[in-house]
Amino acid sequence: MSEVLCESGAVTRYVYFPISGFISLVTATDGKPVLEVGMVGSEGMLGAQLVLGVVTAPMHALVQGSGSALRIAAAPFRKELAHSKALRASLERYVYVLMNQMAVSAACLRFHEIGPRLARWLLMTQDRARADSFHVTHEFLAYMLGVRRVGITVAAVGLQRRGLIRYHRGNVTIMNRRGLEAAACSCYAANNKAYADLMK
Repeated sequence: MSEVLCESGAVTRYVYFPISGFISLVTATDGKPVLEVGMVGSEGMLGAQLVLGVVTAPMHALVQGSGSALRIAAAPFRKELAHSKALRASLERYVYVLMNQMAVSAACLRFHEIGPRLARWLLMTQDRARADSFHVTHEFLAYMLGVRRVGITVAAVGLQRRGLIRYHRGNVTIMNRRGLEAAACSCYAANNKAYADLMK
């Protein structure tokens, strides 16, 4: 399993600003991580709850892929947050974007089929990995999307047959970005619009 940066309910010790790679935000039931509800890349930060004055982490945070991040301890971060109106204003907008992403993820899980959800996840991963190829197993995808592994296999085969991706031994390559966007559910565009409207 990927490196755990924080666990649900734990006191936040550090804030992370990814430069490359990304972090999955995963909900937990009965103490076990079960479903990805958010993703943080270079567009955001891990530890956004500190902006709201909350020190405990609401979710598990798992590092995905190789990459780097800037890290600052929680105490000096909160001190800087108190002194910089511009920083606080920007991060308050980001908290909204993150809340929107989680709300969209919940609706996506309830109403959209596995294939479009997988296409959305692959696009979000490509955006944050900043690469056309990355490594992810069917088992891990099933874990992230909250479905059985066989469902991921069927969906991935479908995307591959359409020439949208190439998948072999856990290595995914995006072959047709535009086609994958068309195959993805509307949630991908909705997330991007929320970010563009508030953060750019």
